Amino acid sequence: MILVLISVFAFGVIHTLTAGQFKRWFRDRFGERAYDGLYRVFYNILSLITLAPISLLFSLRPGDIVWTIDLRWEPLLLIIQAIGLIGLVISLLQIDLGRFLGISQLFAYIRGAPLPLPDEKLQTGGLYRFVRHPLYLFSILTIWPVTTMTQGYFGFCVGATLYFLIGSIYEERRLIRYFGQDYEDYRKRVSRIVPFI
Repeated sequence: MILVLISVFAFGVIHTLTAGQFKRWFRDRFGERAYDGLYRVFYNILSLITLAPISLLFSLRPGDIVWTIDLRWEPLLLIIQAIGLIGLVISLLQIDLGRFLGISQLFAYIRGAPLPLPDEKLQTGGLYRFVRHPLYLFSILTIWPVTTMTQGYFGFCVGATLYFLIGSIYEERRLIRYFGQDYEDYRKRVSRIVPFI
């Protein structure tokens, strides 16, 4: 469990550095256009590459069982996971998914289209009416409900949840810089991760 937690922490550090200091290095090294067109897709690929060993670690070294829940509760847990997965998909569809993945920027770069892309609009409708970070909320609903919790997977769930909570703080700062007063007003109306709290 500790090894998985350390791995998730390392992932968080890498993710934070690539979202901050490395971003500046990339822009200085490759230029503004390459940064606008290539950085986001590079960032997402690097995130997947650094997440893969963590998944492998808790799969190959699950450790002891932390808890088991009677299988009669499994349908309810599956329903909660399904809500999480459906919520994730809906949340992603409510934003510019191509931009989020970096594909829109990549295609614009390859085609020689103008970059950076036009400014995004602040999404406050749909699921974003209830929480400011539905991707984190629904990810938490997807990972936690299991009938058998092993130490390795528990370490992953704890680490991922802490990552979402801490990451949302950094993301809020970025969103305030990007959207200004509009985001400040949105923050006053809508909960961060847990609806109505």
